[in-house]
Amino acid sequence: MMKKTLTAALLMSTAVAGQAAAEGTLGSVKQRGWLQCGVTNGVPGFSVPDAQGNWQGLDVDVCRAIAAATLGDARKVKYIPLTAKERFTALQSGEVDVLSRVTTWTLARDAQLGINFAGVTYYDGQGFLVKKDLGLKSVKELDGATVCVQSGTTTELNLADYFRSNGLSFTPVVFDTNEQAAGSFNSGRCDAFTTDLSQAYGLRTRMSDPEAVVALPDVISKEPLGPAVRQGDDQWFNIVKWSLFAMLNAEELGVTSANADEMKASDNPNIKRLLGVDGPKGKGLDLADDWSYQIVKQVGNYGEAFARNVGMDSPLQVERGINALWNQGGFQYAPPMR
Repeated sequence: MMKKTLTAALLMSTAVAGQAAAEGTLGSVKQRGWLQCGVTNGVPGFSVPDAQGNWQGLDVDVCRAIAAATLGDARKVKYIPLTAKERFTALQSGEVDVLSRVTTWTLARDAQLGINFAGVTYYDGQGFLVKKDLGLKSVKELDGATVCVQSGTTTELNLADYFRSNGLSFTPVVFDTNEQAAGSFNSGRCDAFTTDLSQAYGLRTRMSDPEAVVALPDVISKEPLGPAVRQGDDQWFNIVKWSLFAMLNAEELGVTSANADEMKASDNPNIKRLLGVDGPKGKGLDLADDWSYQIVKQVGNYGEAFARNVGMDSPLQVERGINALWNQGGFQYAPPMR
């Protein structure tokens, strides 16, 4: 009798585990009723809370787009601030459903950490901030300098590689967060501060005298930043990937949060597919037919998100540059929605 009971219990637990595996991350998000999104502790332009505690930024808009696609409401996101050291463990353990946190896509992270990058939100590169009155023109003039840098990042590795390969010496001063590193540079503890240029521009706005700080012209690395998910859940990987692609396709097609409703009447088949009027709609992703319409209507297209968070409508004033669409001289390109 006891053996039968144990067998029944084992079968039941196996069935429950199988059901949970079948539901995957999407099932967990729907059951919970909100998306758990890993973000930074506060990087202007990418993920930072405003005075009212509302999170804003380009990475935040990716989270909002995923929530709009999966739950029909871009507001249903719980933002979980993570340091560079915490971020991958939080994703691997399931503490967050997606990591949207100025994170660089690399071979080692793909192959060794059990995560997949779902696209590139921002093409970046590592640079250096120095005080203007030093009169420096190149990173190579920093031989023997002290450099503030965040630990546990590709930034720290790139810094060591660049100085070693150019026969330069330096003293790293490491911190758990970029905010701490930037603050110490601002107070004069270091000769230079290094990070991805996108973050450097944002953190410079918080310094005591931003006009007294300049970025050197050297860019020493490639830093493709994008959202990441756990490996082994292809459906969720596709949802996150296509949430970003929907924003890019919308910009290419001229569909915005302001005109999304009227564009439903367009004769352009690509626009009809984007807005869920025609085409594959939500089939295959297990989403509502209007999932991509909800992204554009509630969050906007990629160009809108870029402009208000890091572009010319923001305090950062970053030019589109290589983050322009492919047909406007940039790298941003999304597969067709068909």
